[in-house]
Order: sequence, then structure tokens, then C-alpha cells
Amino acid sequence: MSDKKSKIGVLGAGTMGAGIAQVAAQAGYATLLYDVSQEFIDRGLSRVKDFLKGSRERGKITAEQETAVLGRFSSSLKLEDFAGCELIVEAVPEKIELKREVFQKLDALTGPETLLATNTSSFSVTAIAGATKKPERVLGLHYFNPPPLMALVEVVQGERTSAETIERAAALMRAMGKTPVRAKDTPGFIVNRIARPFYNEALRILGDGDASVEAIDKAMKSAGFRMGPFELMDLIGNDVNFAATESLYHSFFEDPRFRPSPIQHRLVQSGNLGRKTGRGFYDYGKK
Repeated sequence: MSDKKSKIGVLGAGTMGAGIAQVAAQAGYATLLYDVSQEFIDRGLSRVKDFLKGSRERGKITAEQETAVLGRFSSSLKLEDFAGCELIVEAVPEKIELKREVFQKLDALTGPETLLATNTSSFSVTAIAGATKKPERVLGLHYFNPPPLMALVEVVQGERTSAETIERAAALMRAMGKTPVRAKDTPGFIVNRIARPFYNEALRILGDGDASVEAIDKAMKSAGFRMGPFELMDLIGNDVNFAATESLYHSFFEDPRFRPSPIQHRLVQSGNLGRKTGRGFYDYGKK
């Protein structure tokens, strides 16, 4: 799987999908980016171009490297074009039925040698793989935001994921410069489960009126964290973060440790999702 002649497919050109595609292209792989509309693809590629431009201006990459990375991209509105990919990473919205539908289609369109990975942060890999006839090649590859900068990738083994699939995927992640950590298919995997108290307790402190958003974030950064919990929720997206908390809460049979916050729920309902909408716990201004 470390053969740079391999083609990598990414399904979904949103923040995570575009970032995952950039990781593959920067590592030297021909990369196919798919979405349901050209507008979404163009928006995703624009994010990649802006990121690479910033890297070039900061002296992280050369103009030649920037051009080479962009030259490895292709895009499509047709799932059939994923045929021949070594790996396809799904990064569609966190809706279980949508993911199962996507995997059912990919299963029928690709050969058994193609690895099918979901970037889900909150759903069971086993449940997603259940929509396919070859669940042994389905796994989770949980990247973190932003994918080009975050080294960690959780490599998640479903109930019927083969050992060979996990080995191939982990090798590919290393070839892309990532640090693969193997995880079982349990709610929240490793990182999201550990992170819930970080977010939820901050929201409880805020709800109790004991400290402001700014004070909590400042305290955590002074303690050594790179970002405070509210800054991080805004970066991730309050909709994504809330969905992950809600999923863990239900997966653990309403364990109060994972109870979602009404404060964050109201933000999601009002469309104040964080940086991507210009407002969340902080006001970032409309672009």
C-alpha cells in the first residue's frame, strides 16, 4: 500500500474530506476527490489551494511542490470513477444511513482489493460495514482536524475487518507521514471518548455561571493546552462535536458522563457552528 502509483479516493469535499485528499496528494498519490455537486468540489479544492499557498508563503514548501501537489488531484461527480482506487476514504456528513448507503454502492462498484474506510468520529464501523457484502475490507480511518497538520489517525477494526486490511491501512498511513494508532470499534474509539469530559465539563462550568468562555479557554491554555475547549469546539464545528457527544451518550445507554449540553444544542439549532459559519462560542466575522 505504500506504492505511490496507487490512486486514493476521497468521498466528500468538505473540510475533512478536502484535508484528507490533500494529505494523500502531498504524500505523492494520485488523488480523486468526489462530491455530489461541482460547487462542493470547487469549494474543497479552494481550501486546499489556500492551505498550500499559505505554506508556500511561510517557506514550508516551494512553488514547484505546490504545483506538483495540485497536479495530483482529479475530481468527479460519478462514484463509478472510484474503480481502481487502492483506498477510498468516506468523509460525508455524520448520518448513519447516508454512510451505509455510500458503502453499499462502493462495495458494488469496486473490487475486493480496494480498502473502504470511513472517517466517522461517532458511528460504529461494524454497523457501516454491515451494508456491504465484503465487510472484511471495511475499516475506520479517523483523521483529526485539520488533517494536513494532525499526525494522529485512529485505525479502527470492525467486528469483521480482516487483519490484512488493518495492516495495509496502517502501512499506508505511515507512508503518508501519519501516526496510526489501532483502536477497537467501540463508541468514540479512543480520542473522542477521552475528550468528552474536556468539552462537557467546560460546558457545565459555563452553564453553572462559574466562569466565562474566555476565562475557561485562557485557563486551559495557561495550563499547557494549545487550545481551550470552546476554541476547539468552534474549530471542529459545534454540529460535529455535538453529534459525537450525542452518539456516545446513546451508545452508552444514556450514561450521564456523556450527556450533551443544552448550550451547545442551542448553538447548533441556531446555525452558529463555529469558524465555518463565522460564529459559535466566539464571533469570527462573516467572510
